[in-house]
Amino acid sequence: MKKPTKVILALLALLIIGFIYYYVTLPAINIHAGGFWTFLIVLLAVLVGFYILSRLKKGENIKDVKQNKLFKIGIGAILLVVVVYLIGSLLSSPIVNAKKYQKLLTVKDGEFTEDIDQVSFDQIPLLDRDSATLLGNRKMGSLVEMVSQFEVSPLYTQINYKGRPVRVSPLQYASPIKWLTNRKEGIPAYMMIDMANQDTECVKLENGIKYSPSEYFNRNIYRHLRFNYPTYIFDEISFELDEEGTPYWVCPVKKYSIGLFGGQVIGRVVLCNAITGETMDYPIEDVPSWIDRAYSADLLVQLFDYYGTLKHGYFNSILGQKDCLQTTNGYNFIAQDDDVWVYTGVTSVTADQSNVGFVLMNQRTMETKFYKIEGAVEVSAMSSAEGQVQNLGYRATFPLLLNIANEPTYFIALKDDAGLVKKYAMVNVQKYQLVAIGDTVQQCEKQYITLLNTSGISAEATAAATQSKTGVIAKIAQGVIEGNSHYYLMLEGSDEIFDVSVVEFLDIIRYNVGDRITIEYTPGANANIALGISKE
Repeated sequence: MKKPTKVILALLALLIIGFIYYYVTLPAINIHAGGFWTFLIVLLAVLVGFYILSRLKKGENIKDVKQNKLFKIGIGAILLVVVVYLIGSLLSSPIVNAKKYQKLLTVKDGEFTEDIDQVSFDQIPLLDRDSATLLGNRKMGSLVEMVSQFEVSPLYTQINYKGRPVRVSPLQYASPIKWLTNRKEGIPAYMMIDMANQDTECVKLENGIKYSPSEYFNRNIYRHLRFNYPTYIFDEISFELDEEGTPYWVCPVKKYSIGLFGGQVIGRVVLCNAITGETMDYPIEDVPSWIDRAYSADLLVQLFDYYGTLKHGYFNSILGQKDCLQTTNGYNFIAQDDDVWVYTGVTSVTADQSNVGFVLMNQRTMETKFYKIEGAVEVSAMSSAEGQVQNLGYRATFPLLLNIANEPTYFIALKDDAGLVKKYAMVNVQKYQLVAIGDTVQQCEKQYITLLNTSGISAEATAAATQSKTGVIAKIAQGVIEGNSHYYLMLEGSDEIFDVSVVEFLDIIRYNVGDRITIEYTPGANANIALGISKE
């Protein structure tokens, strides 16, 4: 075979191997991407391998090949790429850029009672991710026409949808065979779980989802993004809905501001319509307001840890640890001002048994607020809640931070071994020995407010949080929520609806239209929650 032909065949083989590697691993063609450098090393290694094979076919032994100039150049090129990558990693690290890392995140001081509203019962996310997953799988099991072909994806993104805290997740093909038989129509639905009232809905689509992680070949969402944006380095993507319920993939694009590989933030966001595959590219400051998750919770926590630990340099964060603060183990999400905020406690590196405060970080804008409120770490609050029901063996979920009567309060769901929520707990952040337990959120808050009053912590604030109204019952209706009966009242001359739990106020069954009553309540978005009721 002539030499030009051999060269052409070798280059063709290199292109085929390179394409297969690229198609499978999808590295960004960007010097800031670690995968790009790995791609270069693979290509160079293949070239060197071809060269070795060609020399061996000519009868040379491996020792002679190693002495060849071209072999040495190839090995040298591989080593050069490795050295550049290692040096770039070192020069991009916090070891030599501590001040730059510390300034990646701007942190403002916040005022708890001004920034965090007193949320109504029907807006409190009662479920954690595991409970949402359990409900989603249970709902999927009841859909006879789908359960044999699809399963629920484990994504479960928490978003605000039409003013409600929900988790959403698309369905996915149950197996490659199920993909083959259903790919033409696509994925027919997504799962939506209301985190406040636990309603679980499988939302069926007029046109199926054609682009998702469970697709193969060019309709795989990661491959679709890579071929449309070959230089973009994507962070973890999430599944979200616009205000019309159209499913989108929200795809944050990494931006490295320190050296080759350091100082990661988010520079852009690509939106991909999950049904049509149409994409839109936005600078981070121009993303639509309905997007809730441009910054992942893990990235925001990491950025705050840089801010808290690197104030006096890298080596101080390891050795002296003067003025070093770090986030606690775990986080949760708070819905505020139509955005989703990451909540986590902040503790001293040298004394992690109590919090020096807590931090809220906006997942859309990266806005960060620190609240200097000393109190128990979340784990201590969880232990206090579990201690109240230790005879039942319930396990506490990671707390949600709420404003109850202008007091920072840990709200905790207590689950049994099957993962079902059985009770609720409220624990005062600053005095975690104050623990209220209830079968319902209303009952739990009522006991908690009583504890605040009897302990003298927040009597005035509690009184301000509770409102009272006297009037004649104009309408009365009955409903069932989570297996518990509720009565809904309206008073003459008022459009407000009052939610009265039969579990807590059994006498409500004796009330009729025309009765004059006085009702104490906390305001809610859809209905005011009764804390006390009496007939005159």
